[in-house]
Amino acid sequence: MTPAVRTALFGGASIWLLGLIAALAVIVPAMNLLMPPDSAFHLSAFAVTLIGKYLCYALLALSVDLIWGYCGILSLCHGAFFGLGGYAMGMYLMREIGDRGVYGNPDLPDFMVFLNWKELPWYWYGFDNFGFAMLMAVVAPGLLALVFGALAFRSRVTGVYFSIITQALTFALMLAFFRNDMGFGGNNGMTDFKDILGFSVQSDGTRCAIFVITAIMLAAGFLVCRAVVHSKLGKILISIRDAESRTRFVGYRVEHYKLFVWVLSACIAGVAGALYVPQVGIINPSEFEPANSIEAVIAVAVGGRGTLVGGIIGGVLVNAVKTFFTGTLPDFWLFALGAMFILVTLFLPKGVIGLFKKTGGIGVKLPGLGKLASGAAKEAKP
Repeated sequence: MTPAVRTALFGGASIWLLGLIAALAVIVPAMNLLMPPDSAFHLSAFAVTLIGKYLCYALLALSVDLIWGYCGILSLCHGAFFGLGGYAMGMYLMREIGDRGVYGNPDLPDFMVFLNWKELPWYWYGFDNFGFAMLMAVVAPGLLALVFGALAFRSRVTGVYFSIITQALTFALMLAFFRNDMGFGGNNGMTDFKDILGFSVQSDGTRCAIFVITAIMLAAGFLVCRAVVHSKLGKILISIRDAESRTRFVGYRVEHYKLFVWVLSACIAGVAGALYVPQVGIINPSEFEPANSIEAVIAVAVGGRGTLVGGIIGGVLVNAVKTFFTGTLPDFWLFALGAMFILVTLFLPKGVIGLFKKTGGIGVKLPGLGKLASGAAKEAKP
């Protein structure tokens, strides 16, 4: 690895973020598995799952930051890519149940037996294999993004018009997956999972293993995105964001660059969805709701658009606030989400990353946070 490549991947804010992710991957499972239940340092299985969910949402927000922060593409359908990855994992987990379901059918999931399906649909074939299911968790959202993006970018659909049709896409998918005759469980979705690769999804050891894998995939996704934005391709993406017409005028095939980063972003969102499902134990059409995609966009705005680090911070922060409100004041969550977006837009245009850069940690001198935010903010500059 050359010094230039090493600096691009691990310089600036990267080393701090990767160190934090690595610490979580070690400390969280240790507190759950090694500490006795009556210890003040014991972390419950629920807490492990909750933090794992936050990491999945952080990976989703990272994928949105890649296209919105660096290419200027405001997507309101990344919740759909997230959901497709989740359904691919859910289909594998349903096949793993076998004859241990309520109806004892070794070939059909319980919801198909209940709806009088006679045989397994062809598009379920292969999902009894973990490798195939994980491949589909990437290919399904990637293929949808490829077809959709090729049509949209070739037609030069941009700005708010692109955002509107992406929102229409995720709404259409939500309506389709709600149908019982689609073969994906209808409005109830898929749940009651038993095993993953032969290990019980309910055991603490499996939960911790999935948590560690989620942390690894978040770090890997961050490094992939960082490699892209610090390459020549990344410079072209920034030029497309800031002056698409000029970039096209000097000879670049803008639609090709946009399509590549769009598909890559969709694949990352699909991976996030696949990691999410075994941790929460359910996948249903509500994951396709447009509000979920909007939450991911707000998370990027809160953390700091065009920094990658900010997307991860925003993904965790927004969903932590969501956990609080949905648990204590559920009727006020959407109001709080809207207020958060308005306040950040008015007073923190550079997000939390910009705030830390100015204060070094909200009035407290925290060198680690200061360097993390400063490095991320510097990298965000075109």
